[in-house]
Amino acid sequence: MSYNSALNFLNAWNELIGFETPEHHKTILRFLVESIDSVPRRALLAAFRHSGKSTVVGIFAAWVLSENPAARILILSAETNLASRMVSHIKHILENHALCQDMLPTVKREWGTHRLTINRPPGIREPSVICQGISGNITGMRSDLIICDDVEVPNTCNTAKKRVCLRERLRELDFILAPNGTMIYIGTPHAKDTIYRT
Repeated sequence: MSYNSALNFLNAWNELIGFETPEHHKTILRFLVESIDSVPRRALLAAFRHSGKSTVVGIFAAWVLSENPAARILILSAETNLASRMVSHIKHILENHALCQDMLPTVKREWGTHRLTINRPPGIREPSVICQGISGNITGMRSDLIICDDVEVPNTCNTAKKRVCLRERLRELDFILAPNGTMIYIGTPHAKDTIYRT
């Protein structure tokens, strides 16, 4: 996938909303694009608070769909309502970005805050984008891109037992990720033995 294509997508979005693209957003975007193209296709994006990392990740996810309409994206967060904020962000981009207009379905059967399905080739079972909380049911899902957005928060890591449970839950993602799929963690450490170190 092309960084220049992704950057054009990001710049076009920022122009639409009246912003210039900050340099550190370009750096974040390059990192995300490289994470898809580089083996082992696992990445951790850790940036200072209020850096806009989730904003860039949402734009990145919309761009991935524009490049590959058959892609299946899972957004996983500590709680479903947190993950649904990312889906809503992606939905807003898809609905308003000039480069996404052909992606919008005529009949929006799956077009909400928890799942989206764009115009794409038939026969794909999973939605284009779906979200889930860390304790939700992900059995049987398949995904080409898994974005773990703030799975480690005080509520999921404030005891050693919770951190063990969190790690066990995250290991299940290997069975959901499609061959050659990418898994990206986004967040800030909340414990000394943070999951982001393993």
